[in-house]
Amino acid sequence: MDKLMDSPWFLRITALLLAMLLFLSAKSGDESLNAANSGNMTDIIRDIPVEVYYDDDNLVVTGVPETVDMTIEGPTSFVQTAKQLKDFTVFVDLRNLNMGEHEVMVQVENLYEKVESKLDPAYIEVNIEEKVTRELRVDPEFNERLLAENFVVTSMKSSPERVQITGAKSVIESISYVKATVGGDQGLNETFTQEASVKVLDKDLSKLNVTIEPAEVEVTVEIEEYSREIPISLQQSGTIKDGVVINELTPKTKTVRVFGNKAVIDSLDTLPLEVDVSTLEKSGTIKVKIPVPKGVSRISKEEIEVAADVTPAPVDEEIIEDDSALIESRNFEDVNIVVRGLTESDSYSFLEPENGQILLTVKGLNTYLDALEEKDFQLYVDASDALAGENQLDVQVEGLEDGTWTVSSPIITVNVERT
Repeated sequence: MDKLMDSPWFLRITALLLAMLLFLSAKSGDESLNAANSGNMTDIIRDIPVEVYYDDDNLVVTGVPETVDMTIEGPTSFVQTAKQLKDFTVFVDLRNLNMGEHEVMVQVENLYEKVESKLDPAYIEVNIEEKVTRELRVDPEFNERLLAENFVVTSMKSSPERVQITGAKSVIESISYVKATVGGDQGLNETFTQEASVKVLDKDLSKLNVTIEPAEVEVTVEIEEYSREIPISLQQSGTIKDGVVINELTPKTKTVRVFGNKAVIDSLDTLPLEVDVSTLEKSGTIKVKIPVPKGVSRISKEEIEVAADVTPAPVDEEIIEDDSALIESRNFEDVNIVVRGLTESDSYSFLEPENGQILLTVKGLNTYLDALEEKDFQLYVDASDALAGENQLDVQVEGLEDGTWTVSSPIITVNVERT
């Protein structure tokens, strides 16, 4: 063996084999490197933004997708670089097109020459329209189910009240609603202000693609306890002093605002107010406290002033001179009131008092009073000039020529229906 290894031919053959092995290894590496540099590959770049070239000062374009996908093919190194850097632009050029609908091609620029591309979609339908700006009023919205019990919204307003809306002419013409909705926690019972985004909707309540300036407004919702203005109705109480005639009682405040439970307040047609006439001796102004009915939390006034027109009862001089003549008074309760002055086709109903009956007090000689019967006189109101609806009419008495009289309700309320 040692002789073989020392042989010159063995060394020459071994050197030749090593040289061939090194050559084959180097060639294989070069081929792999060339394949990596010169071989083709295919890849997809997704969600590439689309640029739109057009006159955006005067026109609006619809139909252009926000992004497209692009398939690229070419040398591996170029494809990989393009996908990594994305230093190309995908666009549609509409600058030379008129207004209307068009089918246009999506294009690519600044992509390597050795890379081929295919866009998805390659063509799109666009609509070019005139840009229009319109100023419209904002309608605030609020869910009233969030209110506390017996509280209501008295007003809503936005600041600013109007906004500028810009978009395609057809879109602007389809606007049906401009809303700003506010909300809050359950049980709201006081006025609040809140920022709200403006929404522009069509008749189907679909949101429209427009530009809004400003996009947000401040909405103020005014909340108050439920209330209504209720008219005052006066009722006499107590016994009128001898020699005094109550001609008229007139409230200086005709109505008051009543706050509280909605059902209770809505059931009130009037707010009855009793006036104690037992202390009245002459004309003047008296203060009367307003009672708070059950279900009412408060009233705008605690008391009102009532003007009392009072005069002494006229007494016949002959009666005064006759010592034997005694002046007395007699009450006739639940006397019916007759409504005069209406036609046969008209109808009426009593509102206050509901039964159409009042108390009549007559003063005169005892002999006259003893013989006096209800058939001898009549209480009536003249409705000839009354309007359709509620009317306050003065009570008048007919048939009491020999005595003086007062009634518990000098003014009554009658509802008249005319045909």
